[in-house]
Amino acid sequence: MKNKIVIGVATLLIGILLGGVAFYLLGQYTGKQRGYVPAVIPNVPKQVIETSKAFTEIAGSVSPAVVNISTTKVVRREVNPLLDDPFFDFFSPFREFRTPRKWKEQSLGSGVIVSPDGYIITNNHVVEQADEVRVTLLDKRSFKAKVIGADPKTDVAVVKIDARDLPTIRWGDSDRLQVGEFVLAIGNPFGLSHTVTMGIISAVGRANVGIADYEDFIQTDAAINPGNSGGPLVNIRGELIGINTAIFSKSGGYQGIGFAVPANMVRLVMDQLEQKGKVTRGWLGVTIQELTPELSQEFGLENGEGALVGDVAKGSPADKAGVKRGDIISEYNGKKVKDVGNLRNMVAQSKVGSAVKISILRGKKEYSFQVVIAELPRDGSDVIPGNAPEDSSNEGLAGLSVMELTKEGARQLGLRKEERGVVVVRVEPGSNAEDAGVRKGDVIQEIDRRKVETLADYEKIVAGIRQGETALLFMNRGGKRFYVTLRTS
Repeated sequence: MKNKIVIGVATLLIGILLGGVAFYLLGQYTGKQRGYVPAVIPNVPKQVIETSKAFTEIAGSVSPAVVNISTTKVVRREVNPLLDDPFFDFFSPFREFRTPRKWKEQSLGSGVIVSPDGYIITNNHVVEQADEVRVTLLDKRSFKAKVIGADPKTDVAVVKIDARDLPTIRWGDSDRLQVGEFVLAIGNPFGLSHTVTMGIISAVGRANVGIADYEDFIQTDAAINPGNSGGPLVNIRGELIGINTAIFSKSGGYQGIGFAVPANMVRLVMDQLEQKGKVTRGWLGVTIQELTPELSQEFGLENGEGALVGDVAKGSPADKAGVKRGDIISEYNGKKVKDVGNLRNMVAQSKVGSAVKISILRGKKEYSFQVVIAELPRDGSDVIPGNAPEDSSNEGLAGLSVMELTKEGARQLGLRKEERGVVVVRVEPGSNAEDAGVRKGDVIQEIDRRKVETLADYEKIVAGIRQGETALLFMNRGGKRFYVTLRTS
């Protein structure tokens, strides 16, 4: 009996051992069949590891200078004085449960410390109309801030906190930026403090975005969201190259297109806000417009670079220097003029009273002038409005009905009584003139650089225009002068 028990136990142990061996061998076989391989440590190139460390060091060195900015604004609701009388409490005993007469609105943004004694750069729209501005540092210290100055035209503001020995960020040269450079955006998107995102510079010199009056934006694909406004855009050297300002988005969130104000523009604005509390801009005294392909052809240009002078203000710096209507400004102070926005920014950033050299093209000849920059008047405007006509190529002058401009007509149109020309009284629907943007009330003062002072002048010039040719019209709309091309039918 005892022998049987020993034999049974031995058999059981041998069975378990053989089962374990079989299970192991079967697992090895099926694992190979299924493609399982042992885990291995990836061989990451040293360059990749060093790059990762570099970004970590940049974020670590810059983050202490990035701050959270929270603002509070008291909003008041208009209340009928009669309803505020205690007598009406009897009829409206639950009046306190209705919409309050005033309440507080709070918003969040970002900023960057640029001096150890507490000067901080942010966006104007972050602190605009705020009753209280509070700044929170990376180490959780919180300070009440004072708005030193703000410039809505560039969406830049400077605030200051009462603190010393603060971490700062170095200024970079935004004029040397190139498309494709790596950049980091740091801020507080949706209140998530000190969020770091990475991307590249997608474009530089972006204008006509509709965010500010003076635009020269850096475009980046580094993720920027609500709350990032006012935070820094830095390069791989940890230098401040821009202030994150806005995004292009249909959803309200990140879609790969963000805009930052260039550091060089920010620094000029900041210096003036600190010293004067306001920003003064240079003024040339010309009205300028973009050179479309049609206008370039009319003025004999091979490309569309430069800015076309539509008008020159009497007594302005440009007028005194000898600039004339129809000139094309090609260089400003040694720099090529790419377009209207580019020239406008360069003039605005010029020091008032400084002498600058401008190069112009006039009748295929190049001239140079020295202009002494004046201060931009409050109502100064140097760009044709956004609704200025665009060029077209459909029908022709037959789409217009005109009459001679009288002194009374000039007065009604807001023009000087000595103005001459023919006024458009009707624009035929569907005509080339309508497509080009010509409006009723526009005054034609030149056709193909020939003066139009009377109806007879107009008819004589138009009669000499052949079918299919393009006419260059010089227009006056409420005092704004500009050129437009019109192809005849």
